[in-house]
Amino acid sequence: MLKGPISYSLIKKSGKARRGVVHTQHGDIQTPVFMPVGTNGAIKALSVEQVEALDPSIILANTYHLYLRLGADFLREAGGLHKLASWDRAYLTDSGGFQVFSLSKMRKFDPDGVHFQSHIDGSRHFYTPELVMDMQAAIGSDIAMVLDDCPALPATHERIEASVKRSIVWAERCARCERPAHQGVFGIVQGGLELDMRLRHLEALVEMPFQGLSIGGLSVGETPEEMHDMCQKFVYQMPEDFPRYLMGVGTPWDLVEGVAAGIDMFDCVMPTRNARMGTVFVGEGKRLNIRNAANRKDMRPLDENCQCLACRRFSRAYIRHLYVAKEITAVILMTIHNLTHYLDLMRKIRTALENDTFEELRAKFQPA
Repeated sequence: MLKGPISYSLIKKSGKARRGVVHTQHGDIQTPVFMPVGTNGAIKALSVEQVEALDPSIILANTYHLYLRLGADFLREAGGLHKLASWDRAYLTDSGGFQVFSLSKMRKFDPDGVHFQSHIDGSRHFYTPELVMDMQAAIGSDIAMVLDDCPALPATHERIEASVKRSIVWAERCARCERPAHQGVFGIVQGGLELDMRLRHLEALVEMPFQGLSIGGLSVGETPEEMHDMCQKFVYQMPEDFPRYLMGVGTPWDLVEGVAAGIDMFDCVMPTRNARMGTVFVGEGKRLNIRNAANRKDMRPLDENCQCLACRRFSRAYIRHLYVAKEITAVILMTIHNLTHYLDLMRKIRTALENDTFEELRAKFQPA
Protein backbone atom coordinates (compact mmCIF):
# COMPACT_ATOMS: atom_id res chain seq x y z
CA MET A 1 0.00 0.00 0.00
CA LEU A 2 1.09 3.58 -0.65
CA LYS A 3 0.34 6.81 1.13
CA GLY A 4 -1.93 9.14 -0.80
CA PRO A 5 -4.62 11.78 -0.37
CA ILE A 6 -6.15 9.77 2.50
CA SER A 7 -4.05 8.98 5.56
CA TYR A 8 -4.59 7.63 9.06
CA SER A 9 -3.08 8.67 12.39
CA LEU A 10 -3.32 6.31 15.34
CA ILE A 11 -3.77 8.21 18.60
CA LYS A 12 -4.28 5.43 21.12
CA LYS A 13 -5.05 1.73 21.45
CA SER A 14 -7.10 -0.11 24.06
CA GLY A 15 -6.70 -3.82 23.45
CA LYS A 16 -7.54 -4.16 19.75
CA ALA A 17 -9.72 -1.02 19.77
CA ARG A 18 -8.23 2.09 18.15
CA ARG A 19 -8.68 5.84 18.55
CA GLY A 20 -7.45 7.74 15.54
CA VAL A 21 -8.00 10.28 12.77
CA VAL A 22 -8.57 9.83 9.03
CA HIS A 23 -7.23 12.84 7.13
CA THR A 24 -9.01 14.02 3.96
CA GLN A 25 -8.98 17.22 1.93
CA HIS A 26 -12.52 17.91 3.15
CA GLY A 27 -11.52 17.71 6.79
CA ASP A 28 -10.30 15.32 9.46
CA ILE A 29 -12.52 12.43 10.54
CA GLN A 30 -12.24 11.44 14.19
CA THR A 31 -12.40 7.66 14.55
CA PRO A 32 -14.07 5.37 15.38
CA VAL A 33 -16.74 7.00 13.22
CA PHE A 34 -20.24 6.23 11.99
CA MET A 35 -21.07 7.47 8.49
CA PRO A 36 -24.75 8.30 7.90
CA VAL A 37 -25.99 6.89 4.60
CA GLY A 38 -27.11 9.33 1.92
CA THR A 39 -27.69 6.84 -0.89
CA ASN A 40 -28.71 9.38 -3.52
CA GLY A 41 -26.55 12.20 -2.18
CA ALA A 42 -28.92 13.19 0.65
CA ILE A 43 -29.90 11.78 4.03
CA LYS A 44 -33.50 10.66 3.62
CA ALA A 45 -36.04 13.08 5.19
CA LEU A 46 -33.42 15.69 6.23
CA SER A 47 -32.29 18.99 4.73
CA VAL A 48 -28.59 19.82 4.42
CA GLU A 49 -28.97 22.26 7.31
CA GLN A 50 -30.46 19.55 9.52
CA VAL A 51 -27.64 17.17 8.62
CA GLU A 52 -25.03 19.85 9.31
CA ALA A 53 -26.59 20.43 12.73
CA LEU A 54 -25.96 16.75 13.54
CA ASP A 55 -22.28 17.43 12.75
CA PRO A 56 -21.16 14.28 10.91
CA SER A 57 -17.67 14.62 9.45
CA ILE A 58 -18.42 12.26 6.56
CA ILE A 59 -21.46 10.72 4.90
CA LEU A 60 -21.84 7.88 2.41
CA ALA A 61 -23.34 8.04 -1.07
CA ASN A 62 -23.93 5.11 -3.42
CA THR A 63 -22.33 4.85 -6.84
CA TYR A 64 -24.91 2.39 -8.22
CA HIS A 65 -27.86 4.69 -7.49
CA LEU A 66 -26.10 7.86 -8.68
CA TYR A 67 -25.00 6.06 -11.85
CA LEU A 68 -28.57 5.02 -12.69
CA ARG A 69 -30.21 8.31 -11.75
CA LEU A 70 -27.66 11.00 -12.70
CA GLY A 71 -24.77 9.47 -14.64
CA ALA A 72 -21.11 10.46 -14.85
CA ASP A 73 -21.51 13.10 -17.57
CA PHE A 74 -24.04 15.16 -15.63
CA LEU A 75 -22.08 14.90 -12.39
CA ARG A 76 -18.97 16.22 -14.15
CA GLU A 77 -20.98 19.09 -15.64
CA ALA A 78 -22.37 19.87 -12.19
CA GLY A 79 -18.89 19.98 -10.66
CA GLY A 80 -19.27 16.79 -8.64
CA LEU A 81 -21.53 15.78 -5.79
CA HIS A 82 -20.03 18.17 -3.23
CA LYS A 83 -21.07 21.15 -5.33
CA LEU A 84 -24.38 19.67 -6.51
CA ALA A 85 -25.50 18.73 -2.98
CA SER A 86 -23.94 21.79 -1.28
CA TRP A 87 -21.94 19.56 1.08
CA ASP A 88 -18.49 20.78 2.12
CA ARG A 89 -17.43 17.83 4.27
CA ALA A 90 -16.17 14.40 3.23
CA TYR A 91 -17.99 11.82 1.12
CA LEU A 92 -17.32 8.11 0.87
CA THR A 93 -18.87 6.31 -2.09
CA ASP A 94 -19.64 2.61 -2.06
CA SER A 95 -18.91 1.09 -5.46
CA GLY A 96 -22.42 -0.31 -5.74
CA GLY A 97 -21.16 -3.87 -5.97
CA PHE A 98 -23.41 -5.00 -3.13
CA GLN A 99 -26.46 -3.51 -4.86
CA VAL A 100 -25.63 -5.16 -8.17
CA PHE A 101 -25.01 -8.57 -6.64
CA SER A 102 -28.19 -8.38 -4.60
CA LEU A 103 -30.04 -8.42 -7.94
CA SER A 104 -29.56 -12.18 -8.13
CA LYS A 105 -32.28 -12.71 -10.75
CA MET A 106 -31.31 -9.63 -12.78
CA ARG A 107 -27.52 -9.97 -13.23
CA LYS A 108 -24.97 -12.21 -14.94
CA PHE A 109 -21.20 -12.41 -14.50
CA ASP A 110 -18.83 -11.77 -17.37
CA PRO A 111 -15.00 -12.09 -17.28
CA ASP A 112 -14.79 -8.30 -17.59
CA GLY A 113 -17.63 -7.31 -15.23
CA VAL A 114 -21.27 -7.97 -14.53
CA HIS A 115 -24.39 -7.47 -16.65
CA PHE A 116 -27.48 -6.36 -14.78
CA GLN A 117 -30.93 -4.86 -15.19
CA SER A 118 -31.83 -1.65 -13.40
CA HIS A 119 -34.21 -2.12 -10.49
CA ILE A 120 -35.72 1.24 -11.49
CA ASP A 121 -36.78 0.70 -15.10
CA GLY A 122 -35.38 -2.66 -16.19
CA SER A 123 -32.79 -1.09 -18.50
CA ARG A 124 -29.66 -3.17 -19.13
CA HIS A 125 -26.18 -2.14 -17.99
CA PHE A 126 -22.66 -3.54 -17.86
CA TYR A 127 -20.77 -2.76 -14.66
CA THR A 128 -16.96 -2.94 -14.91
CA PRO A 129 -14.22 -1.87 -12.49
CA GLU A 130 -13.28 0.91 -14.90
CA LEU A 131 -16.87 2.23 -15.12
CA VAL A 132 -17.19 2.17 -11.33
CA MET A 133 -13.98 4.14 -10.83
CA ASP A 134 -14.88 6.63 -13.58
CA MET A 135 -18.26 7.16 -11.94
CA GLN A 136 -16.68 7.77 -8.55
CA ALA A 137 -14.21 10.18 -10.13
CA ALA A 138 -17.19 12.11 -11.55
CA ILE A 139 -18.86 12.10 -8.13
CA GLY A 140 -15.63 13.44 -6.63
CA SER A 141 -15.88 11.55 -3.36
CA ASP A 142 -12.99 11.70 -0.92
CA ILE A 143 -12.93 7.92 -0.52
CA ALA A 144 -13.86 5.58 -3.39
CA MET A 145 -14.40 1.85 -3.12
CA VAL A 146 -13.24 -0.83 -5.55
CA LEU A 147 -15.75 -3.05 -7.31
CA ASP A 148 -16.00 -6.41 -5.56
CA ASP A 149 -18.10 -9.56 -5.69
CA CYS A 150 -20.16 -9.82 -2.50
CA PRO A 151 -21.85 -13.22 -2.06
CA ALA A 152 -24.71 -13.66 0.38
CA LEU A 153 -24.25 -16.03 3.31
CA PRO A 154 -24.40 -18.90 3.80
CA ALA A 155 -22.31 -19.70 0.73
CA THR A 156 -20.32 -22.72 -0.42
CA HIS A 157 -16.53 -22.71 -0.31
CA GLU A 158 -16.53 -22.71 -4.11
CA ARG A 159 -18.67 -19.54 -4.22
CA ILE A 160 -16.47 -17.81 -1.62
CA GLU A 161 -13.30 -18.77 -3.49
CA ALA A 162 -14.74 -17.50 -6.79
CA SER A 163 -15.69 -14.24 -5.09
CA VAL A 164 -12.15 -13.73 -3.77
CA LYS A 165 -10.50 -14.52 -7.11
CA ARG A 166 -12.86 -12.23 -9.01
CA SER A 167 -12.51 -9.43 -6.45
CA ILE A 168 -8.69 -9.57 -6.60
CA VAL A 169 -8.69 -9.16 -10.39
CA TRP A 170 -11.20 -6.33 -10.22
CA ALA A 171 -9.25 -4.57 -7.45
CA GLU A 172 -6.11 -4.65 -9.60
CA ARG A 173 -8.05 -3.04 -12.45
CA CYS A 174 -9.52 -0.40 -10.13
CA ALA A 175 -6.05 0.44 -8.82
CA ARG A 176 -4.86 1.21 -12.36
CA CYS A 177 -7.63 3.75 -13.03
CA GLU A 178 -7.02 7.50 -12.96
CA ARG A 179 -8.80 9.44 -10.23
CA PRO A 180 -8.99 13.00 -8.85
CA ALA A 181 -5.94 14.13 -6.90
CA HIS A 182 -7.95 14.41 -3.68
CA GLN A 183 -9.55 10.96 -3.92
CA GLY A 184 -8.29 7.91 -2.03
CA VAL A 185 -9.33 4.35 -2.80
CA PHE A 186 -10.06 1.53 -0.35
CA GLY A 187 -9.74 -2.14 -1.16
CA ILE A 188 -12.46 -4.55 0.01
CA VAL A 189 -11.68 -7.91 1.64
CA GLN A 190 -14.09 -10.73 0.91
CA GLY A 191 -14.02 -14.29 2.20
CA GLY A 192 -17.30 -14.88 4.00
CA LEU A 193 -16.79 -16.69 7.30
CA GLU A 194 -13.64 -18.46 6.08
CA LEU A 195 -10.63 -16.89 7.80
CA ASP A 196 -8.10 -18.44 5.43
CA MET A 197 -9.89 -16.97 2.42
CA ARG A 198 -9.97 -13.52 4.03
CA LEU A 199 -6.25 -13.73 4.79
CA ARG A 200 -5.59 -14.79 1.19
CA HIS A 201 -7.56 -11.82 -0.12
CA LEU A 202 -5.84 -9.46 2.34
CA GLU A 203 -2.40 -10.66 1.24
CA ALA A 204 -3.23 -9.71 -2.35
CA LEU A 205 -4.72 -6.32 -1.50
CA VAL A 206 -1.82 -5.08 0.62
CA GLU A 207 0.35 -5.24 -2.51
CA MET A 208 -1.91 -2.73 -4.28
CA PRO A 209 -1.77 1.09 -3.98
CA PHE A 210 -4.79 1.65 -1.73
CA GLN A 211 -5.16 4.09 1.17
CA GLY A 212 -7.41 1.93 3.34
CA LEU A 213 -9.08 -1.44 3.61
CA SER A 214 -12.68 -2.48 4.05
CA ILE A 215 -14.31 -5.65 5.24
CA GLY A 216 -17.13 -6.64 2.91
CA GLY A 217 -19.35 -9.68 2.81
CA LEU A 218 -20.53 -9.53 6.43
CA SER A 219 -24.01 -8.75 7.74
CA VAL A 220 -25.30 -10.59 4.65
CA GLY A 221 -27.01 -13.57 6.25
CA GLU A 222 -24.79 -14.77 9.08
CA THR A 223 -25.64 -14.27 12.77
CA PRO A 224 -24.30 -11.25 14.68
CA GLU A 225 -22.21 -13.61 16.79
CA GLU A 226 -20.60 -15.12 13.68
CA MET A 227 -19.83 -11.65 12.34
CA HIS A 228 -18.31 -10.48 15.64
CA ASP A 229 -16.23 -13.66 15.88
CA MET A 230 -14.84 -13.18 12.38
CA CYS A 231 -13.96 -9.57 13.14
CA GLN A 232 -12.13 -10.58 16.32
CA LYS A 233 -10.11 -13.18 14.40
CA PHE A 234 -9.37 -11.11 11.32
CA VAL A 235 -9.34 -7.33 11.84
CA TYR A 236 -6.18 -7.12 13.95
CA GLN A 237 -4.27 -8.79 11.10
CA MET A 238 -5.00 -5.86 8.77
CA PRO A 239 -2.28 -3.19 8.38
CA GLU A 240 -2.25 -0.97 11.44
CA ASP A 241 -1.37 2.29 9.68
CA PHE A 242 -4.45 2.35 7.41
CA PRO A 243 -8.12 2.95 8.23
CA ARG A 244 -10.28 -0.15 8.57
CA TYR A 245 -13.90 0.04 7.44
CA LEU A 246 -16.65 -2.50 8.19
CA MET A 247 -19.25 -2.06 5.47
CA GLY A 248 -23.00 -1.96 6.07
CA VAL A 249 -22.94 -2.59 9.84
CA GLY A 250 -25.09 -2.29 11.93
CA THR A 251 -26.84 -2.13 15.34
CA PRO A 252 -25.31 -0.18 18.24
CA TRP A 253 -24.10 -3.53 19.66
CA ASP A 254 -22.45 -4.32 16.30
CA LEU A 255 -20.66 -0.97 16.34
CA VAL A 256 -19.33 -1.45 19.86
CA GLU A 257 -18.15 -5.00 19.07
CA GLY A 258 -16.62 -3.80 15.81
CA VAL A 259 -14.64 -1.15 17.65
CA ALA A 260 -13.49 -3.81 20.15
CA ALA A 261 -12.14 -5.81 17.18
CA GLY A 262 -10.21 -2.81 15.78
CA ILE A 263 -12.63 -1.29 13.25
CA ASP A 264 -12.38 2.48 12.60
CA MET A 265 -15.28 3.23 10.23
CA PHE A 266 -18.89 2.05 9.92
CA ASP A 267 -21.97 2.82 7.83
CA CYS A 268 -25.51 1.47 7.90
CA VAL A 269 -29.02 2.44 6.80
CA MET A 270 -30.39 1.16 10.10
CA PRO A 271 -30.88 4.50 11.93
CA THR A 272 -32.63 6.18 9.00
CA ARG A 273 -34.59 3.13 7.82
CA ASN A 274 -35.79 2.32 11.34
CA ALA A 275 -36.98 5.92 11.75
CA ARG A 276 -39.13 5.58 8.63
CA MET A 277 -40.56 2.36 10.08
CA GLY A 278 -41.45 4.04 13.38
CA THR A 279 -38.61 2.64 15.50
CA VAL A 280 -36.09 4.66 17.51
CA PHE A 281 -32.98 3.67 19.44
CA VAL A 282 -32.84 4.54 23.14
CA GLY A 283 -30.51 3.82 26.04
CA GLU A 284 -27.77 1.30 25.33
CA GLY A 285 -29.02 0.27 21.90
CA LYS A 286 -32.57 -0.64 22.92
CA ARG A 287 -35.46 0.01 20.52
CA LEU A 288 -38.75 1.83 21.01
CA ASN A 289 -41.63 1.28 18.59
CA ILE A 290 -43.43 4.62 18.50
CA ARG A 291 -46.58 2.95 17.09
CA ASN A 292 -47.22 1.03 20.29
CA ALA A 293 -50.42 2.06 22.07
CA ALA A 294 -48.42 2.56 25.29
CA ASN A 295 -46.97 5.73 23.75
CA ARG A 296 -50.35 7.30 22.96
CA LYS A 297 -50.41 9.41 26.14
CA ASP A 298 -46.76 9.19 27.13
CA MET A 299 -45.46 12.72 27.66
CA ARG A 300 -41.84 11.66 28.12
CA PRO A 301 -39.28 12.34 25.39
CA LEU A 302 -38.08 9.51 23.19
CA ASP A 303 -34.98 9.26 25.38
CA GLU A 304 -34.59 11.28 28.56
CA ASN A 305 -30.79 11.29 28.17
CA CYS A 306 -30.81 12.61 24.60
CA GLN A 307 -30.42 16.27 23.65
CA CYS A 308 -31.56 16.06 20.04
CA LEU A 309 -34.30 18.36 18.71
CA ALA A 310 -36.97 15.66 19.01
CA CYS A 311 -36.14 14.87 22.63
CA ARG A 312 -35.69 18.48 23.75
CA ARG A 313 -39.05 19.69 22.44
CA PHE A 314 -41.51 16.87 21.84
CA SER A 315 -43.12 13.93 23.62
CA ARG A 316 -43.57 10.34 22.56
CA ALA A 317 -47.31 11.01 22.45
CA TYR A 318 -46.93 13.87 19.97
CA ILE A 319 -44.48 12.05 17.72
CA ARG A 320 -46.69 8.95 17.76
CA HIS A 321 -49.69 11.10 16.81
CA LEU A 322 -47.75 12.54 13.86
CA TYR A 323 -46.55 9.13 12.74
CA VAL A 324 -50.02 7.54 12.87
CA ALA A 325 -51.38 10.56 10.99
CA LYS A 326 -48.65 9.99 8.34
CA GLU A 327 -47.10 13.41 8.87
CA ILE A 328 -43.56 13.62 7.43
CA THR A 329 -42.54 15.61 10.51
CA ALA A 330 -42.61 12.40 12.56
CA VAL A 331 -40.08 10.74 10.26
CA ILE A 332 -37.90 13.85 10.28
CA LEU A 333 -37.86 13.97 14.08
CA MET A 334 -37.16 10.26 14.48
CA THR A 335 -34.41 10.37 11.84
CA ILE A 336 -32.77 13.25 13.69
CA HIS A 337 -33.04 11.28 16.91
CA ASN A 338 -31.64 8.01 15.54
CA LEU A 339 -28.70 9.67 13.83
CA THR A 340 -27.99 11.65 17.00
CA HIS A 341 -28.07 8.36 18.93
CA TYR A 342 -25.50 6.78 16.60
CA LEU A 343 -23.23 9.82 16.35
CA ASP A 344 -23.34 10.35 20.12
CA LEU A 345 -22.50 6.68 20.65
CA MET A 346 -19.34 7.10 18.57
CA ARG A 347 -18.39 10.24 20.54
CA LYS A 348 -18.84 8.28 23.77
CA ILE A 349 -16.71 5.45 22.37
CA ARG A 350 -13.93 7.86 21.40
CA THR A 351 -13.99 9.44 24.86
CA ALA A 352 -14.00 6.02 26.53
CA LEU A 353 -10.97 4.96 24.49
CA GLU A 354 -9.16 8.13 25.51
CA ASN A 355 -10.04 7.57 29.19
CA ASP A 356 -9.37 3.81 29.24
CA THR A 357 -13.03 3.06 30.08
CA PHE A 358 -14.06 1.39 26.82
CA GLU A 359 -14.60 -2.07 28.34
CA GLU A 360 -17.01 -0.54 30.87
CA LEU A 361 -19.00 1.02 28.02
CA ARG A 362 -18.86 -2.22 26.03
CA ALA A 363 -20.34 -4.21 28.90
CA LYS A 364 -23.49 -2.07 28.82
CA PHE A 365 -24.27 -3.22 25.27
CA GLN A 366 -24.03 -6.96 25.83
CA PRO A 367 -27.34 -8.71 25.06
CA ALA A 368 -29.26 -9.88 28.13
